[in-house]
Amino acid sequence: MDALRHVPPILRLVWDAAPSVVSAGIALRVTSALIPVAALAVSKWIIDLLVGVIKHPGPIPHVIWWLLAVEFLLAGVNSLLSRGIDYTDTRLADEFTREVSMRVMGHASRLDLACLEDPAFQDKLDRARLQATDRIGMLHSCGRLILELVTLVSLSIGVIAYSPWLFLLLVVCVVPAFVGQSHFAFLGFTLAHSLTPIRRELDYLRTLGTSKETAKEVKMFRLGSFLRDRYAELTGEVIRRNRNLARRRFWYGSALAVVASTGYYGAYAYLVWRALLGEISVGTLTFLAGAIAGASNQLQSVFSLFSSIADQALFLTDFADFLAVQPIIRSKPGALPLPRAIQHGYEFRNVSFRYPGSDRLVLNALNLRIEAGEHLALVGENGQGKTTLVKLMARLYEPTEGAILLDGVDLRDYQLENLQSQIGVIFQDFVRYDLPARLNIAVGRIKDLRHDSALWEAARKGRADRMLERFPDGLDQMLGRRFEGGLDLSGGEWQKFALARAYLRDAQILILDEPTAALDAVAEYEVFSRFADLTDGKMALLISHRFSTVRRSHRIVVLEDGKVREQGTHDHLVKTGGQYARLFRLQAANYQ
Repeated sequence: MDALRHVPPILRLVWDAAPSVVSAGIALRVTSALIPVAALAVSKWIIDLLVGVIKHPGPIPHVIWWLLAVEFLLAGVNSLLSRGIDYTDTRLADEFTREVSMRVMGHASRLDLACLEDPAFQDKLDRARLQATDRIGMLHSCGRLILELVTLVSLSIGVIAYSPWLFLLLVVCVVPAFVGQSHFAFLGFTLAHSLTPIRRELDYLRTLGTSKETAKEVKMFRLGSFLRDRYAELTGEVIRRNRNLARRRFWYGSALAVVASTGYYGAYAYLVWRALLGEISVGTLTFLAGAIAGASNQLQSVFSLFSSIADQALFLTDFADFLAVQPIIRSKPGALPLPRAIQHGYEFRNVSFRYPGSDRLVLNALNLRIEAGEHLALVGENGQGKTTLVKLMARLYEPTEGAILLDGVDLRDYQLENLQSQIGVIFQDFVRYDLPARLNIAVGRIKDLRHDSALWEAARKGRADRMLERFPDGLDQMLGRRFEGGLDLSGGEWQKFALARAYLRDAQILILDEPTAALDAVAEYEVFSRFADLTDGKMALLISHRFSTVRRSHRIVVLEDGKVREQGTHDHLVKTGGQYARLFRLQAANYQ
């Protein structure tokens, strides 16, 4: 029951999502819960009056017709209340799902990149995202619990007033069923938790087997049967384990349900015996029999709902744990704003870095300066730390050892958001947003979403303006094939939009990680023929395997084993005959 500690925060989240809907739902339930006992009381009076008329024939009391009218009215009101409850539940489900999704998205955006790149944390995030929104059943259970509790109290008062022992009998017989349900609820949670990695693999297999990005290779390599068989194997394992638990739950639950029914029928037999002895009237028998039946059902329902809520609350553990995770990389109190004009640039002092969970140093005691206004190129074979260096510059990660300074101040002393707002970056694995063209550019500076002239200027700098002119809807053209009416683009065309968003940012620092990898030779020439003019006065860092692009930089730095192997201009490095010259000759040989 430790998981129940998560219920109050979730209920608070429910209230925040739709306070007026929650209030209306509670009021409707409390009112509806009082109707059964009122209907039983009216039935008792009607039956006692009928028995009296039968025993002593005479005029039919007019009050009977009024009591029948009241009973009819109660039934009609209860029907309306039930529909009202369904309406509020539907409204609340929508509002709660939206609130939870917004909380998850907002919190995930504040977390460290290290968290989001960790597979174990991804499991937790998937469970938080899916399970929290899937806990709509818990909301309905909480609402029903209110109704059942009020009904139980009202019915129990009548039973206890007649005989507290009868009520105690009902409780004792229901408790074993409740304990059994709680036990299997915990087993269900444990099973679902253990199946999370398998379900993630199933989602991945579905994506591989159905997405357009993988369709060509799946067809050419004939992977369809393999993917389908692997999916069948994993789903078979999931079904087998779920079936075993469901079978055990069925047999034990059935046995305990029989025990619960014994309490009601024992109490009912006792009341019939008392009525046969003439110790209670037929109306009283009817009232108490209905009250005991209702109380028995309500007790079972309350315990069942409580068990269900506890079960659902177990699944909220990951949601609560996810929200409890706080970013390590954040602005410290009294953090400084970035200088409005960078004077000296970056300095890496003995910077070493390893990714969480790895012993390999990606950067190893690196020392490097990047001057203000300098255009620097980073080259080196894959895995030498080029992209990692960029992540550290943007403070997406912290150095494992050493310090990174900007204008002589440690990056950790600057305001994080202010620092990142002054960095325009296009990563090698840039995102292709299946959204309108204006949004594909505006993500670089979202406040310019409706500033068409700024978007067009950024598109011109990134060489995406010619595409926009051809689009039927211009900036409002949907890109990608995910949604109807979208236009699919080539890799190079997507890359131009990525360049445009980097230029839109108009930041002091521009970082381009393989910015022309998907561009043809003509497009690459067009981009870099104007690169120096577009980055005039800015610090520009270029990562590329194409020496035709890096040779234009003021300085080229060669990284190897996480350290600066050599640096200088293109001509200087070629004459030196080192690693850069070797790589340049290898690439140049392909064009001879």
